[in-house]
Parts: sequence; C-alpha cells; structure tokens
Amino acid sequence: MGSSTSRILVPFHGEGSGVADLTWAQLGIWQTMRRTGLSMNIGGTVPMPAGTSVRDMETLLRYLVSRHQALRTRLRFEPDGSTRQVVSESGELTLEVVDTDEDPAAAAEELRLRYEAPFAYETEWPVRMGVVRHGGAVTHVVVLYCHVAVDGFGIDAIVRDMAEMDPVTGTTAAPVPGLTPLELAAKQNTPSGRRQSDKSLRHWEQLLRTIPAERFGGSGDPREPRYWEITHRSPAMHLAMQLIAQRTGAGVGYVVLAAYAVALARLTGRSPSVAQLVVSNRFRPGCADSVSQLAQLSLCAVDVVDATFDEVVGRAWTAATNAYMHGHYDPVALTATLERVRADRGDVDFDVIVNDRRTRDGAPPQAGEVATPQRLADALPRSTSWWNRKVDVLDAALNISVDAAPDAVDVSICADTHRFAPADIWTLAVEMERVAVEAAFDPAAPTRVRGAAATPVAAGS
Repeated sequence: MGSSTSRILVPFHGEGSGVADLTWAQLGIWQTMRRTGLSMNIGGTVPMPAGTSVRDMETLLRYLVSRHQALRTRLRFEPDGSTRQVVSESGELTLEVVDTDEDPAAAAEELRLRYEAPFAYETEWPVRMGVVRHGGAVTHVVVLYCHVAVDGFGIDAIVRDMAEMDPVTGTTAAPVPGLTPLELAAKQNTPSGRRQSDKSLRHWEQLLRTIPAERFGGSGDPREPRYWEITHRSPAMHLAMQLIAQRTGAGVGYVVLAAYAVALARLTGRSPSVAQLVVSNRFRPGCADSVSQLAQLSLCAVDVVDATFDEVVGRAWTAATNAYMHGHYDPVALTATLERVRADRGDVDFDVIVNDRRTRDGAPPQAGEVATPQRLADALPRSTSWWNRKVDVLDAALNISVDAAPDAVDVSICADTHRFAPADIWTLAVEMERVAVEAAFDPAAPTRVRGAAATPVAAGS
C-alpha cells in the first residue's frame, strides 16, 4: 500500500553550448530570487489522457532538453560575485516515476510541492519532470522549471514546439524557434542593446523623479507572518470589464489596470497610482517563440484625479504602452539609476506589481460576448472572498494578480500587513470590483478622486 518512486536517467544531446553573462531578464529574476529567498519555480501538474506511457514522457523530456538551450543551462557563480550562464551540449537528467495505489492527484500534488524546492543552480538542470502511475496507468505528469530558464510565455513556446516532435522517433526537422539565451546575451551586449537599455532607464528615471515619493502609510494592524493574500472571485467584475473593454476598444488588461489605479487612489488618498507591470518582451524581433526568460518589470503611473473611468482607461493604455516599450533594460544599470534618484530625493516607493495573467493578446471582446444590465446585477451577489497564503517574504509590498475563473475573474492581492492592514487588503480587492461595476453601463462614471488626493475609502466599507 502507498507509493514508491523509481528513477530513469534520460540522456540528451543538443546543438549549441557556451558561457555568457546572464540576459537582462535572467538577471532580474535571479536578483529577486536572491533577495527574497523564494525559489519562484514555474510549471505545474497536467492530467494525462488514457494510453500515455512512461516511455512517451521519457521521449518528450529528451526532445525538449535536447532541443532548447534554456533547458540545458546552469549557473556559474564567479569569484567576483557575478553570475553567468553555462549552456551544455549533452548530459542526462532524471525522470521520476511515482507508482501509487492511493489518490493519484494527491500523489501528483505531493510531487509538485517537492519540486517547488530551490534548484541546485550550479549542478542541476533547470527542469524537473515526474510521472504518476495508478494501477500501472499514467495519470499525471508534473513539470517545474527554474524561473531563470523560462517565463510563462517561454512555457507556452515549449508547448507549441511539442507539436513539432515525431512521437515515434522523438525528433523533428523543424528549426529551433526564436532566439536562444546565448544569442540574447550577445545581442544585449551590442551598442544597439545598450541604447535600448539606456532608453528604458530614462523612462524609469523620469517617473521616479516626478511621482510622489510616498505611496502608502503605515498599517494599524501589522501581522505575522507579514504578508497576507486574499482572493476575491467576481463574476460581476468579469462581465463589467468585458463591457468596458468593448465600449472603449481597449484590451481588458488596461481595464484591470484602470480599476486598480482608481481603487488604490480611493483607498490611500494618493494619485497617481503607481505599478510595475510584467512585460513579456515577446513583441521584440526573434522573441515571440523563444524558449527563455524574457519577462521584466516596467514602471507606470496612472493619474485618476477629476476624470471619468473611461478616461482613466485611456490613461492606463498610454501608461502601460510606455511601460511595455521600456521594459527591456540592464538591471545593474537600473540599480545605479535608483541610487542616483535616491541620493537626490530619498526613497521613492514603487513596490507594487500588477500582473494580469488571464489574457495574452489584450484584445477586447466582441460585442456578442458582453453582458446585459440584468446579467451584471444577477452576478453581483455571487462574489466570494477567501484568505490564502500567509508568508514571511514576498517579491513586493503589494502584489496583485488577476486570473481567469469559470465565468468570473480572480483578483488575488498579497500585501505587507505592516503597510496594509488585512482589512485594507480586502477593501482594495472589493473596491476594484466596485469601480468596474460602477462604470460598466456609465461612460461618464466618475473616479470620485478630486483635487490632489482622494478621500480614503474606509476599510470594510
């Protein structure tokens, strides 16, 4: 009874090897991982169709690691304190097979949690794969990647490339898609790459010198563990954002940003609302299908004073577009920029991340997809909230993630309770819903943020 684990060594061989500096995106996520101590591994569990074999997964793992340099990359820590990437042509890695006579989904979750542990970055390949079998049949595959190697869009590229594999031979004649990490590192070290970084950092510096230095006050209810996360699931917000996107022609992601900007200004009494956005950088030449880490954070500020919500959506579009165009830069140079600004005006508080993870193309919905006033009214009572993790460290003082849910949207807010009381965290999530619902059928809906500041929303109101 119970579970047993066996291991299969999977050899691989691919084209390309070498040593290079970390790319900007690799270095950015590596700095975050070192600063927080978080592993930030990316991936998950996939239920498998009947008939899937362990040999199928062994073939797939060999194909992917042989084909993509990012999955053959380890780190090297230099004596001067720098970190470099080392790409190897060949090696072998382990495919784990868990046989269980209990709940296979529970066995897969146990394996996933074990894979969340930090990688041995200098010696371990940046992908962990395990297969769960129940009664001799494969039921689940668990795959987690080191975040230095790939981002979420890189995983999308991996999934697309899997379709190129011949399932019998485990090979393909198709060219490897997109730039490799070694090619990215070389490109960023050219004069044109430096100019791109300098341009992005001028955008950062201009905002850092003009936004109010203090974003948030202290919390009257600090807790331990320090960071608390709430999820607010809202069918009404889902419908409202689609309505606004259709009316304004903006992508739903810009509506999310506008709702955050107005809700935070109402809560804190400060405008503009500042956020760091996750920039995929996949629109850059050679990057769309690159299996790599390309995502970086970029700064934006959205003024919500004396405006309608539709006007704020337009401002959010402008601010976010500027952020996307300036989200490709050298993190070492950014540190120098921050130190220069700090010397002139003190600390500037921009420790907020807003990440809409639901959509990839940002296109507004078609008119036939939007709701009626009655559907929106019926959806409002179905909103629910619940507390999730409570942790000692986080990558930002305020981290807002927006995810898809069945006929709804999940707004998850994880915040520093020493700066946001738990009641304020809940209020911010609910206020984002309220802002969107107020504006759904009213193009002239006001932000109710006047003059230099808002009247703060009372927690729990």
